[in-house]
Amino acid sequence: MTKQQTPTTPETAGPRPRRLTYAAALTALEGLALAVGGVWVLVLGLAGDPDDRQQAVTLGVTLAVLALLPLLAARGLFAQRSWSRGPSVITQIMALPVAYSLLQADSIAIPAGIAIAAVAIATLVLLINPATTQALGIRGPGNAPDQK
Repeated sequence: MTKQQTPTTPETAGPRPRRLTYAAALTALEGLALAVGGVWVLVLGLAGDPDDRQQAVTLGVTLAVLALLPLLAARGLFAQRSWSRGPSVITQIMALPVAYSLLQADSIAIPAGIAIAAVAIATLVLLINPATTQALGIRGPGNAPDQK
């Protein structure tokens, strides 16, 4: 199809705001961290001497699969697709309880909890920003076009 045959949608019209780029980068960073963590746990489960090898492998595979959600969302945010905000918001909401549980630990996990919470909150703020919402072509309630 040529450019004349494919109409420009509000999603792809105009330049991508920096806030959207930052939100996409943070979401991609979370996805990469999940993927690296999953591979690390999987390798340790297979090559190391875990208490329960099956549990370690299951956790590694689960983390690697969970990494797909933020990675796909980040790709959609970079491409200014409106569908991508939902998976990214879900990723941030899922990260907050993880951060909270790490903050409750009395160990070296506290800095990791602080970092996860900071990234999740910053990304949520960037995702609900009006400039981001407009760039993604998302309309607020009551702003839907009349369908008469």
